[in-house]
Amino acid sequence: MALSIVTGANRGIGLALVEALKKRGAQVLAACRQSSPALDALGVEVVTDVDVSSPDGPDKLREVVGSRAVELLINNAGILVYGDSLPKLDVEAIRRQFEVNALAPLRITAALRENFSAGTKLGFITSRMGSIADNGSGGAYGYRMSKAALNAAAMSITRDLAPAGVSVAILHPGMVSTEMIGGRGQIEPDVAAAGLLARLDALGPSNSGTFWHANGEILPW
Repeated sequence: MALSIVTGANRGIGLALVEALKKRGAQVLAACRQSSPALDALGVEVVTDVDVSSPDGPDKLREVVGSRAVELLINNAGILVYGDSLPKLDVEAIRRQFEVNALAPLRITAALRENFSAGTKLGFITSRMGSIADNGSGGAYGYRMSKAALNAAAMSITRDLAPAGVSVAILHPGMVSTEMIGGRGQIEPDVAAAGLLARLDALGPSNSGTFWHANGEILPW
């Protein structure tokens, strides 16, 4: 059975995606830096020490995957650092968000390219905060810029992998109650996971490259 891979799988949206995929009967590979009791309890294959922003992270994941086919890759791992504002910019924090939120999903995808085939689906968990047209409040420079960069990368991946029959969804999960935002979200991770998987279920060559809200709304760039 081909693999369904989720990065950032030890908590929050990633954990909820792993649980939902397992309930569907998928062969799940959960990738993370460090596992959690909740992830261990699911009984799926877990690969730890995958720091997606480190030079070795994508290589380790590729080694574990080996020659197995990948039918679904969800690049979910991401970080949000609060406090970016003018004139007090934390340049190192901005750089770190670029490494994790934009470069890491690109590197993970490139590392696993040979495991994709016609029908493979790629999901990139982004944010509507990466939308330039939707920015009505400013601030959050590192997060907004890194997610806009992720959107651009995902669209290039869409174009590059279309001839191979690989489809790409660029996905905003909603404002989800996770540790990353201090639990201040509007929906729970399991609800977000259900919406994200519904979008991936509907994904195919004809709508590849769409920037979706998990609820089905198409978002502006």
